[in-house]
Amino acid sequence: MKKLQSVEEVIQLIEAGKVLSLAGDERVLSQLPKGNWVAGSTPYFMGRSQGEFSQEKVYVDEISCGITHYKIMTYDKHTLPSFTRDRFDNGYSILVIPAFSEVHSDFALHADGYDFLYDNPVLGWVSGIDLNSTDTPKVYDGSTGTELTDKVVALHVELPANKMPQLEIINIHKPDPKSPVIQFDTDAFEAGDCLIDGERVNFAEYVTAHNIDTQVPLTSDYSGAIINTCIKEVNTDEGRVYFYAPVFSGREYRFATPLADYAAAFASSLPQEGTDMQFSCNCILNFLYGGLEGKQAGLPGPITFGEIGYRLLNQTMTYLRVVDLDG
Repeated sequence: MKKLQSVEEVIQLIEAGKVLSLAGDERVLSQLPKGNWVAGSTPYFMGRSQGEFSQEKVYVDEISCGITHYKIMTYDKHTLPSFTRDRFDNGYSILVIPAFSEVHSDFALHADGYDFLYDNPVLGWVSGIDLNSTDTPKVYDGSTGTELTDKVVALHVELPANKMPQLEIINIHKPDPKSPVIQFDTDAFEAGDCLIDGERVNFAEYVTAHNIDTQVPLTSDYSGAIINTCIKEVNTDEGRVYFYAPVFSGREYRFATPLADYAAAFASSLPQEGTDMQFSCNCILNFLYGGLEGKQAGLPGPITFGEIGYRLLNQTMTYLRVVDLDG
C-alpha cells in the first residue's frame, strides 16, 4: 500500500474499519470522519521515493494487519504515567504528543521514571507544524473525532502470541572524542552556567566563543545507547542556551562529531525495508540539516518535532518491526 494518500483514499480506509496511524497537515486531518485512527499534525514526510512537503496528502500506516486487539486512549500530564498499565501484555504503544505543550515537556522530563516503561515497546512522535506558519501542533483521537493541543493520544496494539515487536533507533551522531565533557546543574530545556571539563562557565558564552556548530547535537551515553540533545537557540544577551529536549543533571555530555555528508551518512545507516516494517518516523532536524527534501534518505514516515523511543528523542529515526516467531 502506498504511504502518502489523498484525503478521499484515507476516508475509504477509515470507512472500511481499518486501524490507522496517520500524519498530515491539520487542514486535511480535520476533514477525516470518526474511526479507528490516531494522528498528529505535520506537513513534512519521507515518502517512498524522497522527502517532501505536502499540505494535501496524508501519511498512512495501516496497523490492522496481524493484530488481535487495539484500543485508543488519551492522557493529560497527570494521567500519562499510567499509560503503561493500559498496554497489552504482548504488543506495543504508539504515542502522539503535541509539540511545545505542557504534556510534551512533562513527558520529556519524567518518562524515564514511569513504572514498567520498558516492558513493551513505546514509540511514536511529537506533532508539529509548517515552520513558516503560526499554526499550533495538534493530535487527533479519531475514535471520538477530537482535536487536541494539550493531551497525548495513544494507540495500544496487541499482537498474536507468535509475533514480537522490535523497536529500533537510528542515530547517526556519535560523541566527538575531542569534545570536552559538559555537565549541567538541573533537569531542564535550558541552561545557563555549566561545568566544562570541571570548570564553571556560561554555556551560551562558551558556544559562541568557540564557534560551535549548533546543528551538531550534544550526546550522552545511556547504558550504551547514544541519546542526542539538540540546541534550539543560543541567547548571549540572556546567557542562556535553549534545547529541543531536556538536559539532565548528573549526566556527562559531549558534542557529536561533525558529519561531512549528512544525507549520505543517513542513507548508509538504513536497514533494508521489509514487509515486517510497521512504523517509522524521522526528525525535522535531520530533514532540515541534511537537506532531505527531494532526497531518499530515510524509511517512509512522518517528519516529526521529536521521536519517541521509550523517552523523547531528538535528531534520530525510529522504526518498529514485527517479527514472526514461527519463521
